[in-house]
Amino acid sequence: MINRVKELRLENGLTQQELADRVCVSSRTIISLEKQKYNPSVLLAYKIASVFGLSIEGTFIFDDDDK
Repeated sequence: MINRVKELRLENGLTQQELADRVCVSSRTIISLEKQKYNPSVLLAYKIASVFGLSIEGTFIFDDDDK
């Protein structure tokens, strides 16, 4: 799975800490997500997508290789 978190965060003028605060996680979690080192829970994926007004599928791209 790849994600658009960094791209969307920058487009929306948010810092990593601001996004982290909005979804109740640490900035380290956001950093790990942006580096593609961490796959979020469904709940966290939903919260992040909601911040950007998108669906989970609009924020996180699932690859057939992720099976």
